[in-house]
Amino acid sequence: MAPKLPAPSTAEKVKGPASYFPSIEKTYGQPIAHWMRLLDGMKGVRHMEQVAALKAEHGLGHGHANALVAHHRVQGEAG
Repeated sequence: MAPKLPAPSTAEKVKGPASYFPSIEKTYGQPIAHWMRLLDGMKGVRHMEQVAALKAEHGLGHGHANALVAHHRVQGEAG
């Protein structure tokens, strides 16, 4: 009998800042769209200042705040 092989993945594993999104939503109880709207209101603010604001004003951890800001900035460049 041949060894059982794992089923091929139908979806690519999420990489980069978006890989944090499930944890962010679970930890802070808000959808990612909520955080993107907050960041929309911080246009012209430097990356690390946005991170600091999310941490200070909303209690996000550094990694989560940084992932949101990085994703938001990439989306802004794409759109």
